[in-house]
Amino acid sequence: MKVALVYDRVNKWGGAERVLLALHEMFPDAPLYTSVYDEKRAPWAKVFPRVIPSFLQKIPGANSRHEWLAAMMPIAFETLDFTGYDLVISVTSEAAKGVITRPPAKHVCYCLTPTRYLWSHRDEYFKGTTLKTISKPVVSYLRYWDRIAAQRPDIIISISTAVKDRVRKYYERESEVIFPPVEIEKFQIPNSPPSPRLRRASKFQIEDKDYFLIVSRLVPYKKVDLAIEAFNELGYSLVVVGTGSEENKLKSMSKNNITFREEDFGIVAVEAQAVGAPVIAYKKGGALDTVIDPSVGSGRFATGIFFKEQTKESLIKAVKHYDDSNQRSEMSRECIKNAKKFSKERFKKEFAKLVEKYVSG
Repeated sequence: MKVALVYDRVNKWGGAERVLLALHEMFPDAPLYTSVYDEKRAPWAKVFPRVIPSFLQKIPGANSRHEWLAAMMPIAFETLDFTGYDLVISVTSEAAKGVITRPPAKHVCYCLTPTRYLWSHRDEYFKGTTLKTISKPVVSYLRYWDRIAAQRPDIIISISTAVKDRVRKYYERESEVIFPPVEIEKFQIPNSPPSPRLRRASKFQIEDKDYFLIVSRLVPYKKVDLAIEAFNELGYSLVVVGTGSEENKLKSMSKNNITFREEDFGIVAVEAQAVGAPVIAYKKGGALDTVIDPSVGSGRFATGIFFKEQTKESLIKAVKHYDDSNQRSEMSRECIKNAKKFSKERFKKEFAKLVEKYVSG
């Protein structure tokens, strides 16, 4: 079976890129098609036999300033040629699902989320009356195209229950759920008792100092400013790992108890649990699939704590709840057990089974 992989753009590293590497292990001969490719910012892509960008690659600076080319993404993916392939797998949160395949080829779409700036987070991306007015015709066109493009895959796989709900809401399609892969073995600490940890935020010890950790892209919809405001008031030590458009703003609003570091990040909620780190997360989205809250059952089965409102007060309450907890050891053990449900081997097995069912069967 001749297979091709497609991804929105190959110019960064994150959770979606881990999905692509897992798929590469399953289909090592499959080339990777994309809109733009930046070799320096995406060295991980060198494992693929070929990386094939669209015509947008010829535009100077396009591989690092792709956000200015949103209106051209539909034609960029529609003009990619998949003649001769039996299976095309798109991994996408934007336009890659819009590739055109012809029978007997099958198209499986692994949907990270319906395009955020067009649907679920539209208002956050287009703040300000002037920007809304200028962008309105382009956004209207892209929403129209995006809905059509979402009908092209033979099957859509969502990364979480929340994404499945969005696919149904915005694209009026049903989808299967397969959680993305996490290399949990890299985060397990052999022969060492688990220490209490959290994700947004995570508390743990390094150099005998307790602090909380938040790992995220520093962009508006991630709401990292909420954590900054909460920890400014709490006074607890917080380390923020990540980069993005909000970095300078967040640094300027942070007090001395908050420090920043730049490192790569992954699917943090599960990675944290793999080392016994309970998670504090907003009660929405993918966290509902990965984190077991005390409200779901008895406290000893919990792997984290949810805050129910995106307010400073709600987050502070959750942090204090964790800090006062006397069940940290039990939570740590349950975290390690829960993380095993999201292994890379589990992802590959479930994905292969689905391909066999819908494509080869």
